[in-house]
Amino acid sequence: MADSSFIGRRISQGAIAVEQGRLRFFAQAIGETDPVYTEAAAALAAGHPALPVPPTFLFCLNSEVTTLAELLDALQLDLGRILHAEQAFDYYRMAYAGDTLHFDTRVADVYDKKAGALHFVVQETRVENQKGEHVADLRCTIVERRVRGG
Repeated sequence: MADSSFIGRRISQGAIAVEQGRLRFFAQAIGETDPVYTEAAAALAAGHPALPVPPTFLFCLNSEVTTLAELLDALQLDLGRILHAEQAFDYYRMAYAGDTLHFDTRVADVYDKKAGALHFVVQETRVENQKGEHVADLRCTIVERRVRGG
């Protein structure tokens, strides 16, 4: 189980190439109707150099850098007891098809609530593009439900 000694610890790091076909598929899957996210010509006409990355797609890419099983192992959490409690994004610049994004995830906080019945682990991920430019920060909170008295 993660404890305060985990704060600041890197739990995941890696890079992923952003593929145009995956961006189109994701945009269609979430019901995005703006052609800027699915048609290269529309993206170029709107002033983008390529298809832009839809905001929440960064969460999907980050989940490919480290699998859920690897993440839970690093945090010493039980899959059968966890819930995804919160997700937040801060954006600093656009990312596009053709970019290679670098994800660096660390434990930001670990705490308990409800007299220890709920155990929270907060992760923060810095995302940079291939030029080293800061693209976004992702913040994810996982809660593990604990058995009382055990």
